[in-house]
Amino acid sequence: MVIDVANLHFAYRSSKREVLAGVDLRVEAGKRVLVIGANGAGKTTLLRILAGKHLVDDSVRVLGRSAFHDPDLSTRVELLGGRFPFDVDLRVEEILAHQRDVDPARRDHLIELLGVDLDWHMHAISDGQRRRVQLLLGLLRPRELLLLDEITTDLDLIARQDLLTFLRQETDVRKTTILYATHIFDTLDTWATDLIYLVAGRVILASPLAEIAELNELRKKHTSPLVHLVESWLRRDRASGSE
Repeated sequence: MVIDVANLHFAYRSSKREVLAGVDLRVEAGKRVLVIGANGAGKTTLLRILAGKHLVDDSVRVLGRSAFHDPDLSTRVELLGGRFPFDVDLRVEEILAHQRDVDPARRDHLIELLGVDLDWHMHAISDGQRRRVQLLLGLLRPRELLLLDEITTDLDLIARQDLLTFLRQETDVRKTTILYATHIFDTLDTWATDLIYLVAGRVILASPLAEIAELNELRKKHTSPLVHLVESWLRRDRASGSE
């Protein structure tokens, strides 16, 4: 089991409100899991805890080890997303020159796939270009677990589709497990294998997509059924005051 979480409760020190309230979660190797929910549902916090960024007890196990207490996980788990404030006057080529133990073929493939220019100066590039560099550096080395937090927000359509294809290959060939928190669901109906739905810090649903009856029904009526399904869930839970 790649991820094994049992009754996880978590609140930030500055707040009494629990961001995660009794989360139970198990994820097997090679899964491509969408993590969905409204803003503030706990998606980013969950990913950061799995990446060992917050102090938690042994109720959170990643690759059979304590998520926070085992430093060896840093070479097996990668968290990508959020701000990437790397704005010094360095070219991408200079940054890559300091990366050790990297497969040149993998590096060159990612450079082409992400459309990264080695002459880009980090202090003078756009948000979209900065995101591409972040992804390049984060994916240089194969990982057993990838935790992705809205990583395609700043990418154009072609870059997004090429990245999703690359990530699918990582799971198919290397059995990499991926948790991907996103609000953009176009084309993900056939990309993801599983779905986790968070509402107010609680896992309401954790299931393979193929076993979600509502989704299977919507597939008969819509070309993008996942978008319609998630929209209906969010509207329902907003109306009931569960957010």
